[in-house]
Amino acid sequence: MREDREREAAWRFAADLCRLADQDAVFLEQFWTSLCREEEILEEFCYYAENRQFACKASVRGCTVIDIMVWQIDHFKAQLDRGEPGMRDNGGKMLLLAFDTMLKMKREPERYLRMMQQETGTDYPDKY
Repeated sequence: MREDREREAAWRFAADLCRLADQDAVFLEQFWTSLCREEEILEEFCYYAENRQFACKASVRGCTVIDIMVWQIDHFKAQLDRGEPGMRDNGGKMLLLAFDTMLKMKREPERYLRMMQQETGTDYPDKY
């Protein structure tokens, strides 16, 4: 019974994040379906939904959702330098996309590990 309540609360949290991120019902349905297929990542998402902090128990090739968020922030800085809009002031969108990226990384780990290593932000020596 508790598990059902946790999943229902997590689904509502996912729906709220989708609203914050301007994602439609199709995205929500695909995200939730994918999330439910990956029990370890679902548990991490449920834990975050309930506690608003990360358990960091789920990982893909050693990368946690926090590692993915750090990469997104770093990547976001590079996009800002090019004048591209993104997740500025939208923590809900960043969180949602971090979990979505983790789900995709579960299916294609090499691709996402390569992406995480290719473009970093601009706060490094010789950036210009």
